Amino acid sequence: MHVAAVIHTEREPDIMKKFLYTAAFIATLTSITPAHAEDEHDLLAKDRFQIRLRAIDVIPDVSSSVNIGGDVDASNRLAPEIDLTYFITDHIAAELIAATTKHDIDYTANVKLGDAWILPPTLTLQYHFTPDAKFSPYVGAGVNYSMFYNENSKAPFTDLKIDGGWGVAAQAGFDYWMDDNWGLNVDVKKLWLNVDASLNNGTIKADVDLDPWIVGAGVSYRF
Repeated sequence: MHVAAVIHTEREPDIMKKFLYTAAFIATLTSITPAHAEDEHDLLAKDRFQIRLRAIDVIPDVSSSVNIGGDVDASNRLAPEIDLTYFITDHIAAELIAATTKHDIDYTANVKLGDAWILPPTLTLQYHFTPDAKFSPYVGAGVNYSMFYNENSKAPFTDLKIDGGWGVAAQAGFDYWMDDNWGLNVDVKKLWLNVDASLNNGTIKADVDLDPWIVGAGVSYRF
């Protein structure tokens, strides 16, 4: 039996719209807030930096079209996530997010196709509404590039391969500061993610929208 899957998450016009919305969001943020008054010339001031460690649940929101019918699905996965935030101004920050997760890939009726690891570094530009308050909510938007590695197929299938792809990210969350340095964080992200995959030399192909939700909670530390 020969099976392959190809995974896509956005048609080209839709992904272009999301990139344009992201660009507009970023342009709006950068135009509405002045730079740090106290250290606007010190780009490496320690109070510009913040780090977080979260536990996240990656929840793919999958839809697919397979050339032999049926559907492709991907499992949820719990994992740690770390990020680094850099405050460009009092209210505007850039956040680089890093995590890696392993997902099972299934076909209709829970047929196991295999599994693969994904490394999806994501860069968002955020607006922090009340950065100096104990309760500090934020929203963000940005870009993602997802890389797949250690792909393994399940017998009788062979040769699972998944190509990387670009996506768009939206984000909302808040910090609750316990003191000047330590806080609690809750964060939700939505990714629209494009990838291609194949099994058994591409005998069967599918277009799949992964579009995962990423829900996390953890601790924040500001310098």
